[in-house]
Amino acid sequence: MQNNNLEIFLVTVPGLEGALLSEAKDNSFKKPELEKGGVTVHGSWHDVWRANLMMRGASHVLVRLGNFRAIHLAKLDKHARKFPWADTLCPDVPIRVEVTCRKSRIYHHKAAAERFENALREEFGATISKEADVCIKVRILDDMCTVSVDTSGEPLHKRGHKEAVNKAPMRENLAALLLKECRYKGTEPVLDPMCGSGTFVIEAAEIAAGLQPGRTRSFAFEQLITFDADKWQQLKEAHKIEAPSIQFYGFDRDAGAVKMSAANAERASVSDVTAFEQQSISNIIAPDGPAGLVIINPPYGVRIGEIKKLTSLYQSLGQTLKAGFDGWRVGIATNSEQLAKATGLRFSGNPTSFSHGGIHVKLYKTAALRKK
Repeated sequence: MQNNNLEIFLVTVPGLEGALLSEAKDNSFKKPELEKGGVTVHGSWHDVWRANLMMRGASHVLVRLGNFRAIHLAKLDKHARKFPWADTLCPDVPIRVEVTCRKSRIYHHKAAAERFENALREEFGATISKEADVCIKVRILDDMCTVSVDTSGEPLHKRGHKEAVNKAPMRENLAALLLKECRYKGTEPVLDPMCGSGTFVIEAAEIAAGLQPGRTRSFAFEQLITFDADKWQQLKEAHKIEAPSIQFYGFDRDAGAVKMSAANAERASVSDVTAFEQQSISNIIAPDGPAGLVIINPPYGVRIGEIKKLTSLYQSLGQTLKAGFDGWRVGIATNSEQLAKATGLRFSGNPTSFSHGGIHVKLYKTAALRKK
């Protein structure tokens, strides 16, 4: 753990890099810089562990181990064999290699991956396995080869305590970033009138409680030579948890979704501050207490016919919010400007564009609603 100036790349949802940058600053990571597809910070292996444990909006945490220029496979092979693998990897831990090539004279990613696999096997003694938790990621861009290790393993949206999901689920890291985009800071109630498996509600409650997103799962960095189990345990135990004084609410017309959300909240240790209820949109009213944030990921309309079918749903949603949620802010994630406008809500600023499951989506936000 001697290196205190590692280049750490926090991968995120394209279009939401700004929200992740804000989160990195909130968590006091050094030299955060925006890049396409994520944020770069600098620090030690301790910071790598901390990023995996604490960063809600990241999907993976990569450590860039080095780079070199290579214009043909023979040069690539030579560098791969001389690379200081022993500084990071354990020879008895299986390794997986993934290579991407863009705008480079080396364009065959499978041939490039073979060179790295052979070097790791023959020079370092590693076992190569497609099922390995530890992954070496190689990016060849404009003939520059960057070698990174994915320290996360499974994607970070897999918090380790959510078992039940519904169709087209909202991933936890995406939910956290959208909450961030809506200026949520953990000090106000959050309500989702179409909660599905409860992701927005549970994520908001965890933020308010100060629960670390990676607290119940394992990570690939635990299999690297730089790992110190005692210091890792100290890092996890040093965090303080506070019981929120506010409540979080999820509604859905599907009884199965409500049951699913409640079970997920129980596993996430936020059942005391969350409430889920079966209810159609038109019957939802604001709970007693302070106003907060309504955030929704309603069904999308990919084709024109689907948009027409969904218009009445969006209209009903807008009517319910305007009639009963005075003082509440609203965030709606949808792929259709036509559907967003069907709510009749007055949106402020430009919507935030991002990709969700390969669909181009925008987050539309309002200021606090006021009855006319």
